[in-house]
This record gives sequence, C-alpha cells and structure tokens, in this order.
Amino acid sequence: MFVKTIILKQSFFTLLAKLNKALLPSYSKKQLDLSKANKFQLAIIGWRYFVTTRALD
Repeated sequence: MFVKTIILKQSFFTLLAKLNKALLPSYSKKQLDLSKANKFQLAIIGWRYFVTTRALD
C-alpha cells in the first residue's frame, strides 16, 4: 500500500513537471538574472524547482 502511494505521488509530480515545461516560461533559456527578477518570476522559479525535485525522488 505504501509503495503504491509513493509511485502515485511520483507519477503525479512527473505529469505536473511536464505541464510546467509546456506552459511556464523557461527563465534559464532567457538568461534571467535572479537579482533582477520580480516576485512573480521568482515564484515561478520556486514552483518549478519544487515540482522538479518531487518528480525526481
């Protein structure tokens, strides 16, 4: 039961990471300087980091 929950969670975050890649902008390709990023851009970067790390677990 526990293993099934972990696999389901990882599958969810993997799908969410693919959606992020398709829908959200990539600031690394735009070479955005983090010191000049506004709050919204930092929130997007943080969200993408959160989802990516959960998908790789």
